[in-house]
Amino acid sequence: MASTARSDVAVIAPGVAPLRAGQGMQFVLRRLHSLSGVFPVGAFLIEHYVSNAYATNGVHAYNKQVEFLTSVPFVWALELFFIYIPILYHSLYGFYIWYRGDGNVGPAYPWAGNWMYTAQRWTGGIAFVYMVYHVWTMRFSGIHIMSNPAAGFTKVYDTFAGSGWIVAFYFIGIIAAAWHFAYGLWLFAAKWGLVTGDNGRRKFGYVCALIGIGLVAIGVATMVAFLSASPRDVPRATEALLH
Repeated sequence: MASTARSDVAVIAPGVAPLRAGQGMQFVLRRLHSLSGVFPVGAFLIEHYVSNAYATNGVHAYNKQVEFLTSVPFVWALELFFIYIPILYHSLYGFYIWYRGDGNVGPAYPWAGNWMYTAQRWTGGIAFVYMVYHVWTMRFSGIHIMSNPAAGFTKVYDTFAGSGWIVAFYFIGIIAAAWHFAYGLWLFAAKWGLVTGDNGRRKFGYVCALIGIGLVAIGVATMVAFLSASPRDVPRATEALLH
């Protein structure tokens, strides 16, 4: 006897599900998490990549940029409210989302979106570890850059010169942070309804991919600038403190 097709089977619409109202506090927290990944965290990430790229113009250019950033009025308040708190919230709530989610990659889930979902979680975790290490070593240990901006290039140069493992770790961290931001930007635009339709999302995906590749290129060029600097052009820590 021929079977009759069931008409009550739920059909899942393709694409990225939008953020919906009526979901209580989780709706607000997810909104803040999505928004904070673009501003201020994403904006700071781009600024940080660009500022560090001054190393490609030499020791003096990089140190002048560090001096400019450290001389901004109320820099401690800007760091606290526009960098540390937003990054901490975005990271911790992101770990919570990861913890509450289910793994969905493997032979049973071969779609690209499933792999992108997993990659977004792992790159976020790697980027978080990278940022914690980077902030601690560059901001809160060793030479105090805030009061000695002339030692900025020297501090990074000595960090890279100390271990090949640190160089590899920075390289992985740069890629993870760039991927996480680029794909997160695409998710933000899709979930907030800024980009609609499969064609629009696909085209914006290319834009986000170029942004990610561009950030990686800037980060790698910056690392090369530090690694290829001539030791005689880099002042020793004691010399930098005299400036």
